[in-house]
Amino acid sequence: MFSGFMIHAWVVGTIVAIVAGVVGFFVVLRGSAFAAHAIPNGSFAGAAGAALIGINTLIGLGVFSLLSALGIGVLGRRGRHDAVTALTLVLMLALGSLFLSFSVEYAPEVYSLLFGEVLGISANEVIPTIAMAVAAVAAIAALYRPLLLSSLVPDVAAARGVSAFAMEIVFLVVVALTTTMTVPVVGTLLIFSLMIGAPAAARSFTDRPTIAICLSVALAVITIWAAIAISYKTNYPIGFFVGTISAFAYTAGRCWSALRRRQVRAHDTQATVGITA
Repeated sequence: MFSGFMIHAWVVGTIVAIVAGVVGFFVVLRGSAFAAHAIPNGSFAGAAGAALIGINTLIGLGVFSLLSALGIGVLGRRGRHDAVTALTLVLMLALGSLFLSFSVEYAPEVYSLLFGEVLGISANEVIPTIAMAVAAVAAIAALYRPLLLSSLVPDVAAARGVSAFAMEIVFLVVVALTTTMTVPVVGTLLIFSLMIGAPAAARSFTDRPTIAICLSVALAVITIWAAIAISYKTNYPIGFFVGTISAFAYTAGRCWSALRRRQVRAHDTQATVGITA
């Protein structure tokens, strides 16, 4: 499990989890879960096209992820954001279906792009993944304050000169970058489970942004490590275990949040009774 080609899986999986935890926090904070689902499906069309013409699938992933992100950001400025996201998703899935209809020679590769394939990570994917991870984290670090402000209080951000449109475009490009590096590990159909499950659970445990980001990264890393280990032992798709563990983490977070609210209400009730007495 910790030798040979599996080292690549552990390294890339850890990197992917760290970036997904950081970027996913803002995906949850900004309510962009639908976009985080649509962009990976757009990247799938690019990967299918790249496989068809015989070039590196990472190129197709990157190009179509970027096109999806820009389409959602630009067209959503004037129209309904959810409608534009849905139409982008439909268009990219249609293109992916068209590309796949031209050949059936890439079925295993396409399957791995849909559901993830931990055993299929090669050595030549490690360096590009690290480079994209550094770029994504650096972008979030550089934009942390204006991005956080525009996500929480957009009116105040606008009053301070922070362009909501610019923040949306830049953030969607970062999501596209994260998608490109994450798809080969988790797959397009379940990538958003890694970017949503751990961050949403972290927000249930704490309201402090920095702590929530750190907790989101920790939960994402634990999720991917557990998924890799179980997938290796069972030979089932890693995406299934990522989705299941993410759902469990989110459920645990909601239960903790509900318990904490109940305790706060009970304390407030006791305090009110004491003051009345």
